[in-house]
Amino acid sequence: MKTLTDWLDHCERLHPKNIDLGLDRVRVVALRMGIRFDCPVFTVAGTNGKGSTCAMLESILGHAGYRPGVYTSPHLVHFEERLRLSGVPADACVLADAFARVERSRCEGDEPVSLTYFEFSTLAILDIMARARLDVVVLEVGLGGRLDAVNIIDPDCAVITSIDLDHMELLGPDRESIGYEKAGIMRTGRPVVVSDPVPPQSVLDRAREIDADLWRIGVDFNFSGDKQQWAWRGRDRRYAGLAYPALRGANQLFNASGALAALAALRERLPVTAQAVRSGLSEVELPGRFQIVPGQPSLVLDVAHNPHSVAALAANLDAMGFFPTTHAVFGAMADKDLALMFERVNPIIDRWYFTDLPTTRAQTGAVLEAQWRSLNKRADTRATTFADPALALQAAVDAADPADRIVVFGSFYTVGGVLKDGVPRLAAKHLNP
Repeated sequence: MKTLTDWLDHCERLHPKNIDLGLDRVRVVALRMGIRFDCPVFTVAGTNGKGSTCAMLESILGHAGYRPGVYTSPHLVHFEERLRLSGVPADACVLADAFARVERSRCEGDEPVSLTYFEFSTLAILDIMARARLDVVVLEVGLGGRLDAVNIIDPDCAVITSIDLDHMELLGPDRESIGYEKAGIMRTGRPVVVSDPVPPQSVLDRAREIDADLWRIGVDFNFSGDKQQWAWRGRDRRYAGLAYPALRGANQLFNASGALAALAALRERLPVTAQAVRSGLSEVELPGRFQIVPGQPSLVLDVAHNPHSVAALAANLDAMGFFPTTHAVFGAMADKDLALMFERVNPIIDRWYFTDLPTTRAQTGAVLEAQWRSLNKRADTRATTFADPALALQAAVDAADPADRIVVFGSFYTVGGVLKDGVPRLAAKHLNP
């Protein structure tokens, strides 16, 4: 019997491409498997903020007494993180059984259906969710929207978070093109929540074209706040005196507002109380999203991996207050706009620890350092290169003073690389006995 690891290795060998956008092959296998949902479904697309929005929906719905299932990707450390049932990661044996069902179904015809790693695993996870008798399903789009494997499922409510430049070789050269791809998750006559404050026109045009029920931030819902609390208002509902979400960063209010709008749009099928909203937002958890780990020095973990999310990270770091030195462990994919990422965060980073990552898509630490040096204009910074994120983090800890901070960012692989043995609790070397 194959283990989950065996199946994941099998999936990596099946298809000549890592990414092959299109729904035909996935839909054939899904039909054979009879995958369908009898409960409300939220689908969440966007460049950044998808995972946070999904986590907030999950937490509020769980506190409201529902049994939610959530599919997100990629994972940080373990594949099982991609599927949560009532807040609990899926069991590896349950996943392995579902992979076996996908394999049988894809091989039913005269010619086996070729599936990418993401398509195969998506079908396995959807099959588990369909069998789990859930009250509500939350699906995070992997890439784009229109042609992503998740889009074989018709959502009752679509959510589109921030839209910015990423994966341009697949989604198009500008925000309008990328917005069109994200807008592919909308369905005729059904609500679509757009929490990007300046959405591409292509998103608005698509909503009108198919007569979707458009909920737009700044028009149909909005938020306000001061240092102590914040408030949300929608078309016919308002929440006041809310504690700030447990997920940190100013950008999280846009994600929280989108989640509340989505729940308001489906309130007749999924009523939630004000207390569930308050508890859900105050207790939501999602590792690696401006996650601040107490210690000396402080540790910040953030999966920011494109210019837009790195700009948000830089703003959040700036808002933390004064630290004598900020050390950065950084590894990234080769296809990212590294020049713009460096431009946005370089003023805040004093010491760089560039790292290799365990995937062929990643840029090497040595090339990252060379690119940074070609752009750096600061004379007071230093940089070194390491073979993996854990070694880079240890070097940063060895060099840091207790009052400093260390930020780990650039990719899910970078953050996952320092979380593989659990959340690090840091103590600068001269604090140790």
